Order: sequence, then structure tokens, then C-alpha cells
Amino acid sequence: MTLESLVNNKKASVIYIDKSATVLDAIQRMCDAKVGSLLIQSDDGQLTGIVTERDILRFCATRSGELESTEVGEIMTRNPVTAPPGCSNEEAMTLMTERRFRHLPIVEDNRTIGMVSIGDLVKSRLQDYTVEIKYLREFISA
Repeated sequence: MTLESLVNNKKASVIYIDKSATVLDAIQRMCDAKVGSLLIQSDDGQLTGIVTERDILRFCATRSGELESTEVGEIMTRNPVTAPPGCSNEEAMTLMTERRFRHLPIVEDNRTIGMVSIGDLVKSRLQDYTVEIKYLREFISA
């Protein structure tokens, strides 16, 4: 399965935040949307960054009193790792595991078309295994 098919089957949309929003705004938006990351794009729609729970935790560890005065653009991960829609789920999972991050924007022609989390990939993998086990059991019992 490719990331494109996974993104097409996801009900959730990509959630963005302006780089000039405060860290507190980002926290509130993540909580409201029940997501672990937000994307930041330039005025022309190109992905410029991602702000994750981990970015916010790092910030809070040193500057927690500045949540309302610090802009997301100061703490975001710039030029995040991305993948094309044709990337396989296995390749994406390997990339995320090796590079130790949990949210992967899917980009085609410099435009973000979706985002997957490591949880999305694990869930997809488990569904594939469930189907495979079902067919193997049917084959063995036939």
C-alpha cells in the first residue's frame, strides 16, 4: 500500500497554523483537533515547517513562561522530512523509525496533500496482517 491510498482513506484533514501564531495557540489547536502536529506553509502554499508535541515540550522545558509571546515560527522544525504519495507504507515506516519522528507530511509538486502518523502506518499494517491471517486460515482449513 502507498501513502497516497492511506491518506485517501483517512478521514482527518491536514491542519495548518500560521507561523506567527503563538505557541499557546498551537497547543490549543492541537488539543481541539486531537492531533500531535501542525503544518506551517508559506504564503504561496509550500510547506515550510512542522510543529509537533515534541517541539513544544522542548520549548516548555526551557521557556515555559513564554507560551503566549513566542511565535510558532521560532520553535517549528524547518524543512521537515516529507514523502511523495507513491512511497510505500513500509518505506515511510522505516524512514520515520530510523529518523525518530512520528508525523510525515505527504508532498506532491511542492504541495502538501496529506499527513500520516506512525500510528496510521501501524494501524494499516495490522489491518493487512488481519486479512492475511484470515486467508491463510481459510487456506489451511480447506
